[in-house]
Amino acid sequence: MAFSIANEVARAKADIERVRIEKRERLKNMEFFLLDNSIRESTVGQLRSHTLETKLEIFRHVQKTRAKHIVVASFSHMTRVDDDFCQWIVDNNLDRSGLFSFSEVSDRIVDGTYDNETVPVSMLKNQKYGLYNTFFEADLASNDVEWDVKFTIKDMCQLVSKWIHWVHDNIKRDAGDSKPMILLNMRDLPLAMTEYPERVLEFVTFLSKMPEKYRMFALAFEDPFGEYLPEELAAWTAAIRRTMNANGWSSGKLLVHVHQKWDLQTASQLDCLSAGADGVWASMCEEGAALGHACSCVTMMNLVRMGNEKIVKDYNCKYLRTAAMEITRLTTGKDPHPKQPIYGSRAVDLVFGFLGIGDFDVADFFGMEAPNRITTLATVDMLRVRLEHLFGEDKQFNDEICGRMKKVMLEDLRSGRKEEYMSEAGIALLFDRSGGKLTERMSEVIVNMKSAAPHHEAIIADIRKLWDEYDYNEKGLKKGDGCLEFDSFYHGFMAPYFGCYRCRDTKKAFQAIDMDSDNKVDWNEFLVYIKWALHQYPEITKADQAMEIAFEKGIIPAMRDEKLRNRQNYKGTSFRN
Repeated sequence: MAFSIANEVARAKADIERVRIEKRERLKNMEFFLLDNSIRESTVGQLRSHTLETKLEIFRHVQKTRAKHIVVASFSHMTRVDDDFCQWIVDNNLDRSGLFSFSEVSDRIVDGTYDNETVPVSMLKNQKYGLYNTFFEADLASNDVEWDVKFTIKDMCQLVSKWIHWVHDNIKRDAGDSKPMILLNMRDLPLAMTEYPERVLEFVTFLSKMPEKYRMFALAFEDPFGEYLPEELAAWTAAIRRTMNANGWSSGKLLVHVHQKWDLQTASQLDCLSAGADGVWASMCEEGAALGHACSCVTMMNLVRMGNEKIVKDYNCKYLRTAAMEITRLTTGKDPHPKQPIYGSRAVDLVFGFLGIGDFDVADFFGMEAPNRITTLATVDMLRVRLEHLFGEDKQFNDEICGRMKKVMLEDLRSGRKEEYMSEAGIALLFDRSGGKLTERMSEVIVNMKSAAPHHEAIIADIRKLWDEYDYNEKGLKKGDGCLEFDSFYHGFMAPYFGCYRCRDTKKAFQAIDMDSDNKVDWNEFLVYIKWALHQYPEITKADQAMEIAFEKGIIPAMRDEKLRNRQNYKGTSFRN
């Protein structure tokens, strides 16, 4: 058949429609299940060990997300912090119905076969601390086992069944819990499915057909090295899901966990969810073994952006970002990487640079606000509301004083005095110059600002020097006029925050700082944000810090407002139209 643009467009539309039905609709409507592993995963492979207080802090952050199922321990023969944490659970008589602990199905391999007699040490410690929800782990392709010679998959089935019965019979449960929530992780599933798929599916079939009383509530698997393509993991997920359903276990949860290596982890996890997995077992943040893993925060926010209303109802999704940030700090002693999706300090930059699909706005979801831009256009009511927002209610904050503040701003404009009135210090100084009596809080912020003023002048001078370099490289009458055209301003200042130079939204965002709409940025327009950053964050010591704060906490949030106004008028072409 000869090539036809019309035929190719039709084929592309059909492919996209299939993705919508098979993936987007599934992710939008699924009931997502989270088994939180922040207490354990975030410490694996870290240079900083968790202390008891660290684990308690992580536990509190996880609880604030309304996660109901939490892994609290992975034991060994040694006494370590997990033991202390679980003793704290016992001492404080915590409800253990949603708490889980890992356990091997066998602690050792002897002469090519799993030890199927010795109770694993983790199970004994689970018994000690009353942790009856057991998360077993097993390898189905270990080279240390002489499979089908000294140990068969049927032996593995019987071993798992034996320990499930042991948990039922030997670990006391909380009142009202008729059975423990037991699940098993097929730790080497990719290798096993690649080399021994029959073995895996025979194992899944056995678990699916167990008597209802002893049947596990979930099956789990992982890609331990982050080596496989999303499509490969999705295919294995679908095969396991079909096997579970065909053998009477459609109610069983299927959970996935994907490690980082080649940066496919979140895409792989989403593909597994669309292929039949019900949820994940993961930490809120990506810190973990090897290079990290697909964290629950980013995965869950992907479902939120696709319109999944169930996940928003079941979990406190607005706290996910905070939880991931705080757990990263507790684990590493550092902030997340600035460009870490969702919970890095610059995670919302792309939201302002690109339209994306649909109307979901990460910054708006997490309640990130631009600083209120107080200019000569501000009304008396706006000034009063801003004063009350920053400094609380005060009888001085009335129409009379706010009217005088507006007059002072106009006088500044006429006399050529360039000030900013957005920061606490900026509006407090305006209030003082307008005849107001400074409150205690106002006095504090002004003192802090004035004490930092000398080195702030040096910072402004450094930024102005860079500005002038670009200004004097412009051509014709534009050269040295104190203003920068879009190209100059982008390359000199915007580029670190907007990677797409010619994108429509980047240019639209430029308009947010172009306060007088003359298609260029005046130095005094930019200086307002630099002064705001220095006043609001007097601890700044370097020019690059001032510009980073000005963009990330001032200009970019303001650009978001500009972007959203223009978004309503944007009409693009799409295969999804």
